[in-house]
Amino acid sequence: MKQKRKSISYAKWGYVFILPFFLSFFVFSLIPLADTIRYSFYEYYRSGIKEIGPKFIGMENYISLLKSDMIRYAGNTLILWIIGFIPQIVIALLLASWFVDARLKIHGLQFFKVVIYLPNLIMASAFAMLFFTMFSTGGPINSILLSLGWIKAPIDFMGTVFGTRSLVGLMNFLMWFGNTTIMLMAAIMGISPDIFEASELDGCSSIQRFFYVTLPLIRPILAYTLITSIIGGLQMFDVPQILTNGQGTPDRTSMTLIMFLNSHLKSRNYGMAGSLSVYLFIVSGILCFFVYRMTNDNDPDGSKAAEKKNRKKGRR
Repeated sequence: MKQKRKSISYAKWGYVFILPFFLSFFVFSLIPLADTIRYSFYEYYRSGIKEIGPKFIGMENYISLLKSDMIRYAGNTLILWIIGFIPQIVIALLLASWFVDARLKIHGLQFFKVVIYLPNLIMASAFAMLFFTMFSTGGPINSILLSLGWIKAPIDFMGTVFGTRSLVGLMNFLMWFGNTTIMLMAAIMGISPDIFEASELDGCSSIQRFFYVTLPLIRPILAYTLITSIIGGLQMFDVPQILTNGQGTPDRTSMTLIMFLNSHLKSRNYGMAGSLSVYLFIVSGILCFFVYRMTNDNDPDGSKAAEKKNRKKGRR
């Protein structure tokens, strides 16, 4: 009789290897997250050396936040994100299309990739300090403009709403467009060259090929870029914090939600800070869900739509 060979399973080793990650996640992420949600229902703050709470107050922290300037700061965050993201995605799409187009025969492609990615390697705090120095009233930008005779008096860039928001948007654009360009280049390079050749044979122009071939096929990467950008926009803190010295000047028009959260943490109002964190989590989840539904194509080849159409014809 032939002896049955024992099957050897290596699945347990996979669980062993991923166990350290789950332990780290549980200790450093899941437990603090649960504590944040728990404290959001409590009155818990310090007044001088006296600690108040924790005292359960239900939804009062959430109601108080809605009555505060949170909505205004959410609008500021949205405006600052739009100012930085729209030029970022437009420029990144253009550069990615040009760099991967073999017909243009761009020389020194690797050099350009490195150059556009370099700002992403600089810390946001260092970037903000650089811009703060350059665009201050006595900074080099004003000095150059005065020496050229283009202005008669120094411009207070950070004294106006337009100037401050433009600087924050410009910094976010410069820091992240290189990373977005590299990702979009990888997505376009993953498209089969046969598809582009077929579109050329069908008489598609470069613009038509971009909008009707390239964009639909890189939709998953565009969704990923938009979702990560939304999350990053909601977490915008270091650039406006350093540029406005934490005040959100002028008149709190550049105060973001995370700066508002930081002010609660400074005052050690952990209950309000926890409530605001939960609000940010909910808003992030809702926005990412809508972006995913809008950008995800469940019927790339049109087979489902054709099947529905045939069913309707059959019922008639």
